[in-house]
Amino acid sequence: MSTPLPAPRPIARLEAQQPKRRNDELESDEYFAHQPSPRSVLPGPTPLLENLTRCVIEILAGARDLEQISRWVTDDVYRHLLKRVVLSARARQAKGRVPVRPAFAIGSISIFEPRDGIVEAVVIVRGRARVRAVAIRLEGLDSRWRATAINVL
Repeated sequence: MSTPLPAPRPIARLEAQQPKRRNDELESDEYFAHQPSPRSVLPGPTPLLENLTRCVIEILAGARDLEQISRWVTDDVYRHLLKRVVLSARARQAKGRVPVRPAFAIGSISIFEPRDGIVEAVVIVRGRARVRAVAIRLEGLDSRWRATAINVL
């Protein structure tokens, strides 16, 4: 005859195992996260909008490296553009085309400020074959503009 197994011990709750936080301790995000900046400490957004638009169009055409704008965009925007770059490169490769610097002109820029420190803009890009719109959202983070959304339409 076999001996009965001992009863299982209750599992301690995770909250009870974690050390308690003192009132004077702060989370690391309170010090190291991006801090929003008011519009008064930020430069004018128009030059950045023009340059980002120019760079994004050239990046998608394969004439410029995505790394060149990494400091001006958030991680989410970088990942989104990286997917688009890979798809564009595959399409060019399937058609047997080489990357060529596109010829285009920056048209009108419409800028909207929904809140302090946030700019949403639409930049019109006129190319030889078509006209495109580039929608960009800039947010003031750490006393400089960073693109939190870029969409090429």
